[in-house]
This record gives sequence, structure tokens and C-alpha cells, in this order.
Amino acid sequence: MILGKKATITVGQDFFLESLSEMHDNYHVVFEDDTETGYFYALDMDYAGANKQPIREALHIYNVKNVVDKDIPSELVIAWTKDGTAAVLIINNYVHAVVDFENKDAFCRTAFPGRDPNSDWSQNGHEWDEEKYRKILER
Repeated sequence: MILGKKATITVGQDFFLESLSEMHDNYHVVFEDDTETGYFYALDMDYAGANKQPIREALHIYNVKNVVDKDIPSELVIAWTKDGTAAVLIINNYVHAVVDFENKDAFCRTAFPGRDPNSDWSQNGHEWDEEKYRKILER
């Protein structure tokens, strides 16, 4: 894995962090805490503009009200596979979400949201899949 971005956050404080693939200019991921929830977004800039939405996935990471140690600063890391086709979100050394641009797939520990029948991404939903995660790490 290659470090994309790293930051110290306090859960529940407005925060936004974007990381771009070094290998693919059009692949971006964003972590956002809007003071109520934390989300990890996959953006494919090939879809940006002309009334197209570049957000391909939105993965729920947490609800602020449910985080018991939100007053303690947390280390947030976005890392990319060596080939730049997948990104992972790590908070306090724990992987919370994976975005796989190559296979149009994304999954997270909360498995939310469910499958979107109108999307060409994540056809099996967003439930955590350890086997897929391990294969992605091999890239």
C-alpha cells in the first residue's frame, strides 16, 4: 500500500480530506465528517461535468452520536494499492472501507448503504468482504 493522505481528526468536527491516485488521474477518494456522520466517497472524474455526477460510491463509516471516544483525536489514513486502482480508509489502524475502481466495487464495515439497483457499482451491496480485501492488498 502507498500512503495517500494522513491526518489527525476529532470525530464530530467538520472535516474533509481528498486523496488522488498517483497512477490514475481520474480516481479520487474523499473522507468527510459533516459533524453528524462520517462518509467515504469514491469519485471517478471521467464522470464529472456535463450534468454527470462524479461520485460513484458513498460509504457510511460512522454516526457521530454512536462513537464512544469521539473526544479523543483519531489518526485517519487513506492508502492506495501500488497500481493505484483501489483505496482504503484506515482509522486508528483499523480498516473501515475499501474502494476498488478496477472492479467497480466498494464495501465497508457498516455495510451501508445497501445495494443501489440503478448503479453499475457494488452489485452485491456494501457488506464487508475479507476475501476481496485480501486480494486487493496483493495488487
